[in-house]
Amino acid sequence: MAERRLPEGEIVELTRSQAEQGLTLLGLLALLDPPRPEVADAVTRCHTAGIRLIVVTGDHGLTARGIAARVGIGGDDVRIVTGAELDHMPEAELDDLLATEREIIFARSSPEAKLRIADALRSLGHVVAMTGDGVNDAPALRRADIGVAMGRSGTDVAREAADMVLTDDDFATIVSAVRSGRQVYDNVRKFIVYIFAHATPEVVPFLLYAVAGGGIPLPLTVMQILAVDLGTETLPALALGREPEEPGTMERPPRKRGQNVIDGPMLARAWGLLGGVSAVLVVGAFLTTLVAGGWTYGADTSTGSLHDVWVQATTMSFLGIVACQIGTAFAARTQTASLHRIGIATNRLLLWGIAFEIAFSAAIVYIPPLQEVFGTAAPEPRQLLLLLPYPFLVWGVDELVRYARRTRRSGSS
Repeated sequence: MAERRLPEGEIVELTRSQAEQGLTLLGLLALLDPPRPEVADAVTRCHTAGIRLIVVTGDHGLTARGIAARVGIGGDDVRIVTGAELDHMPEAELDDLLATEREIIFARSSPEAKLRIADALRSLGHVVAMTGDGVNDAPALRRADIGVAMGRSGTDVAREAADMVLTDDDFATIVSAVRSGRQVYDNVRKFIVYIFAHATPEVVPFLLYAVAGGGIPLPLTVMQILAVDLGTETLPALALGREPEEPGTMERPPRKRGQNVIDGPMLARAWGLLGGVSAVLVVGAFLTTLVAGGWTYGADTSTGSLHDVWVQATTMSFLGIVACQIGTAFAARTQTASLHRIGIATNRLLLWGIAFEIAFSAAIVYIPPLQEVFGTAAPEPRQLLLLLPYPFLVWGVDELVRYARRTRRSGSS
């Protein structure tokens, strides 16, 4: 700030260049717009989650670098690209620059530069989230995979073009949204694993019957399968959709753009591991009950005393699937971490769902009218004792496999 005293009559006749001559310095005035205190922590969480941050701003490069350094973006050797440099940069050179995985500052940039950078990143296979608040930011917000507009300071055009609007204009809210999105995605996969795992113990007994040419009777009736699919598994599956966040959710890199919700490793775990162990246990309970009742291979079970034995055996198959479902529900709660880390009782809805599953199964096998509908018979106490280890066996095998994977990863890292 500076001043210059002039007679009143001369003020009107002065041009700007004349008025700025012969001034006396009074002092310097600086403006500071510091980042919010929570931004630095949010940036750290982004880096832990494998999220790369690129600054595209109209500010001077030194100003942008100072702010970036305060919140932890880019480091000491961050690359600064000015708007003029970007305008003269060929597309191939821009692709090479963005492919380095380094965090970059684009200073003195225009809104059109945001659109160009978003297109380049998408062409390299990245999932792009772009923030903006002005009218000119709308094309870039629309082109990005996730356009994020400011709710307080943003324009109506930017909010309309965006996929997500921050009502508090806080960068940390974006990180919270990423955390919530990963949790929802994980819970969808847990739901699918739980549902798919029961297909194997339902299908394998029928394949056994078909391969044996009828020498082994059907291990399950149609009504019992419906009781499993529409009754016992419904509430636990829905409860898995409300599973709390798994440890390490924000410590893994983002999934690839082309990765499907259902993939090969997930199907191998559901159908092969959880479903395979369940199928072996269910078939074992069925055959054990048949043999204990005096059945031999190829014997007719449609009439006589063997029919009662067969009804008892199909009941054991049904209860065996239910018991394995309980173990699968606890195993599906986590994809990598141990059940001990997340806690057995942290999902109360799942516990209530399992309680309903047990009560519903007990009603089917002990209430006479339901016995007639579902073709079941009350099991003996020794038969129930046979089923007690089933949940622990199914969960335990999956827990051992996850432990082996964690050990390999820690050893390789």
